[in-house]
Amino acid sequence: MSKIGKYTLHAIETGRFGLDGGAMFGIVPKPLWEKQISADELNRIPLRARCLLLEGDGKLILIDNGIGDKYDDKFASIYGIDDETENLDKSLSDLGFAKSDVTDVILTHLHFDHCGGSTVMRDGKPEIAFPKATFHVQESHWNWAKQGNVREKASFLPVNLDPLASSGQLNLVDGTFDLFDGIELIPVDGHTLAMQLVRIHDSSSSLLFTADLLPTHAHLSPAWNMGYDLWPMTTIEEKARILEKAIQGGWHLFFEHDPVVGLCDVVEGKRGPEIANPRPLHEL
Repeated sequence: MSKIGKYTLHAIETGRFGLDGGAMFGIVPKPLWEKQISADELNRIPLRARCLLLEGDGKLILIDNGIGDKYDDKFASIYGIDDETENLDKSLSDLGFAKSDVTDVILTHLHFDHCGGSTVMRDGKPEIAFPKATFHVQESHWNWAKQGNVREKASFLPVNLDPLASSGQLNLVDGTFDLFDGIELIPVDGHTLAMQLVRIHDSSSSLLFTADLLPTHAHLSPAWNMGYDLWPMTTIEEKARILEKAIQGGWHLFFEHDPVVGLCDVVEGKRGPEIANPRPLHEL
């Protein structure tokens, strides 16, 4: 059983999908990135929507919730969605929980593959999927998502955002601080404005939920960044700063999208930060 401070930690697999490898690795040539993660015939690399559940201190806290199940056949085909054997409901049920048990949802950001599970369709209308949960989002990111922009139009979907806006369950936060005892929010701006990383910590251990700052272990290298990042130079600076803290503090990294590596340590190698001891979360 994996535990840090007051919380027992569970990996929540919500499904698999695929995104264009070129978009996922930006300026890195395909002959290089494909050595790390192979692409399919449509040039998509396999990804997971791996979330994190924290159980303890009278709370059940879910960090991100995957794509959800509101998509149509065209959407599923474009993104190669596969959630038949792994999905949010099944993962919660396997642990003896249901969505109605979740007290808090921390959304790193509002792209569809991170917040799509926040809502479900009922009688043809999207409704909140977690009836008792408070949703925690950085206020500047919420405002950014609601105003919309051309680059992220396909990622900020009204079917995910509008029910949250009218739910009365949205808690808008600001900056770096401990939301709960031992759960720190860390905003970063390279991928999208005010995405928040989540660090679970006590006096002896820290685990960082890396979201899309480090979507896979292959993104540790300074220039290996996503074409989706709005401000790539900011991403480079933020990665360097966060990874330096992780190395110095002995933080564990939890990857949301890596198809194989769920958890690892990070060390300083000959050419920069490198992963060490990759393993599933339950071996923490």
